[in-house]
Amino acid sequence: MNTQVLDKTQVNTAAEILKKGGVVGIPTETVYGLAADALNGEAVAKIFRAKGRPMDNPLIVHIADFGDIERFRLVKEIPESAKKLAKAFWPGPLTMIMKRTEVIPREVSAGLDTVAVRFPAHPLAQEIIRAADTPLAAPSANLSGSPSPTTARHVLNDMDGKIDAVLDGGMSEVGVESTVITLAADVPRVLRPGGVTVEQLREVLGEVEVDDAVLHQLKEGVTAASPGMKYKHYAPKANVLLLKGSDEQYISYVNAHAGDDVCALCCDEDLLLLRVKTLSLGRRTDYLTQAHHLFDCLRRIDENPTVHTVYSRLPSTEGVGLAVYNRLIRAAGFEVIDLEAV
Repeated sequence: MNTQVLDKTQVNTAAEILKKGGVVGIPTETVYGLAADALNGEAVAKIFRAKGRPMDNPLIVHIADFGDIERFRLVKEIPESAKKLAKAFWPGPLTMIMKRTEVIPREVSAGLDTVAVRFPAHPLAQEIIRAADTPLAAPSANLSGSPSPTTARHVLNDMDGKIDAVLDGGMSEVGVESTVITLAADVPRVLRPGGVTVEQLREVLGEVEVDDAVLHQLKEGVTAASPGMKYKHYAPKANVLLLKGSDEQYISYVNAHAGDDVCALCCDEDLLLLRVKTLSLGRRTDYLTQAHHLFDCLRRIDENPTVHTVYSRLPSTEGVGLAVYNRLIRAAGFEVIDLEAV
C-alpha cells in the first residue's frame, strides 16, 4: 500500500478515502489519530490490523458537533452530566463514555455496552469529520504499545505502507491523549487522565472518582473500559525506569549509573547537573509543557540506537501532571525504583 501524505488543502481527498472504507492518519489537538468510519465495522477492523492492536481494546468515536450524538444515534441517552461537561470542555481533550446503541459496531466498542465519544478541538479534525459526513473511530496513530504520535512524521514512521494516507496538520498542541470519563457508572469516574484535569471535572460535576487503573496496572481478568488501561503502552524500545526520590537522589543515582547507553528523561533544572545524555520535558512544575513534550521525547530516544536505558523522574500527580505520570508508569511497565530504599 502506498501511503499518501496530504496537506491541509486536501481534506476532501482524505474524506473520500474514509467514505470508501479507508484509513487516514489525522491531526487532533491531543495526538494524531488513526481514523476510519466509526459506523463501518470492516473499516474499523483495518485500524486494528495496522496498529497490531488487540481487538478487546475499545476505540473513541470522534464527532464534529454535539448534535452528532443524536444525529447518528450513537448513545441511548445523553446524561445531564454529559451536557454540563460538553458545555465546559467541548470541543477539547475530553472523552465521555455513555451507553451505546446498536449503531456502534462491535469493533468500536470491543463488545462493551458503552461507547466513548469526543469532539476534538483541532480545526482540521473537525473539517474532515464534516467532509466525511460520519463519526470517525480514531485511536492514536502508532504501532500498539509504542509512543503516541504528535506529528505527521511520527505517523509515517509507524504506519507508512499500512494505511491509505496521513493528513499533516502540524504538531499536536496538548501532546497526550484525551481525558476519558465514564458517565455510565453511578458516580462519574476518570479512566484515563489527559488535558482536562480531575480538578476541572470536579468543578463542573462535583463528585468524580479516579479509577485505580489510572495509577496502577489493571488487575488480571478486569475488562478495559477505555483505551490506555490494559496493556503496556507508550514505550520506546529502550528500557524506561522511573526513579522515586528527591532531586538530589535522582541526580546522584543517574550519575552513578552513567554510561554511553544511558539517557535521562529529566527537567530543565537537571540539565547542568547530569553526566549522561539528557532529554528535558520542561520545567519541574510546568505540567502542560511536560505533557506537550512527552511523546516527542520518547520517540527521540528511539532515534538513538545506542540508548538502552532511560532513567526518568517519577512525575507529579497534580493537575495535568497526572496524565504524564499515567503515560510514563505504563511506558516503564510499572517499574519504579524507590531511591529511599536503595
